[in-house]
Amino acid sequence: MSLAEGVLQLIEDAARREGFQRVTTVWLEIGQLAGVEVEAMKFCFDAVTRDSMAAGAQLEIIATPGTGWCLPCGETVELAEVYGACPRCGGYQVQVTGGKEMRVKELEVA
Repeated sequence: MSLAEGVLQLIEDAARREGFQRVTTVWLEIGQLAGVEVEAMKFCFDAVTRDSMAAGAQLEIIATPGTGWCLPCGETVELAEVYGACPRCGGYQVQVTGGKEMRVKELEVA
């Protein structure tokens, strides 16, 4: 719920800065390793925005892959989980480099 409230706060801040009155679509980029349950986010977003400038706005989720730097391989690899093994060598010395972020990518306003 707090993540959805944070998204609404970002929308309201942008509205004050840019001068728009209504949001019809929100594109939210969520990394595979961010630990965010997409269906829960959609539910909470609908609840949080009910009486706001984003009431009824469509929430579009853009999933981004998890990535990490494998020390033994010396290469960037895709990761399915934060503490997972390297898909190339099977080693666990992998530092996460992407896919943990969540950000508002774009707004459609009226």
